[in-house]
Amino acid sequence: MRPACSGLGTSPRVTENHSLAAVCKKVSHGVVCLLSALRFHELTTQAPFEVWLAIDRKARRPKAEGLSLRLVRFSGPALRQGIEEHSIEGVQVRVYNPAKTVADCFKYRNKIGLDVAIEALRDYRKQHRAGMNELCRYAKVCRVAVVMRPYMEAMA
Repeated sequence: MRPACSGLGTSPRVTENHSLAAVCKKVSHGVVCLLSALRFHELTTQAPFEVWLAIDRKARRPKAEGLSLRLVRFSGPALRQGIEEHSIEGVQVRVYNPAKTVADCFKYRNKIGLDVAIEALRDYRKQHRAGMNELCRYAKVCRVAVVMRPYMEAMA
């Protein structure tokens, strides 16, 4: 017997990212961010119990009954830049790339914790040695370059 896919198509296999697919199917204009994006990119040991989703500052709160969802409001370039598209269980899922996700973690360090942001930076540096310029670019987009600089210099 095939596992139930909650109406996500005829995909016979439920993946570890099933909750991302379920949320993005209902909230197609959202972008997976922060803890959920860190987990997707394997940049954290955290296992969020809810899907973190970025939506436009002016967007209406989506109806997502039965889904564990944490909304964060983004605007301007911080909302539009750094988006990757992935297919999970036949659903197009938009996720911020690793560099943008780390910069977002510093921007929202009061919500997720500075320790999580530092862990993400450390893991990013290990996995993406050549990606520090990209990280600096997204730090400027998210207006956290000054905040991140001491942590980046300490790890250099």
